[in-house]
Amino acid sequence: MYPDLMLIPMREELTRAGVEELRSASEVDAVLGRKQGTLLVVVNSVCGCAAGRMRPAVRMAMEHGTQPGRKVSVFAGQDREATERARSYFTGYAPSSPSVALLRNGELVFMLERSDIEGRDAEDIAADLTGAFDRHCTLAATS
Repeated sequence: MYPDLMLIPMREELTRAGVEELRSASEVDAVLGRKQGTLLVVVNSVCGCAAGRMRPAVRMAMEHGTQPGRKVSVFAGQDREATERARSYFTGYAPSSPSVALLRNGELVFMLERSDIEGRDAEDIAADLTGAFDRHCTLAATS
């Protein structure tokens, strides 16, 4: 694990964009266990594709007009208990970091895995996210 001091900028890049950090399994269960509304879950990471692609893409997507009701993150390799618990809600997907999941009423409706992030521009990843917001967050608001 990296010293917390080294991770502050990586954590703040998302929290400044309005993403709430969850650092324990109980915090994850309190949020993901509600099964109500739309929820973006970002699995943050120290790796280069998180820094150069995923976090910038999430920040860009946070400027879009349609948004999930709540946005949270866990930090893989650092807050292990929280990350493992969050991943337990991503049924059908192997652990991946970084990754981004969108849940609607507790159901996983969209997933970006590391393989969907690596080698792509942040703008393209942000477009995937905003497309998912338009499809799933609008539906949640009207249902």
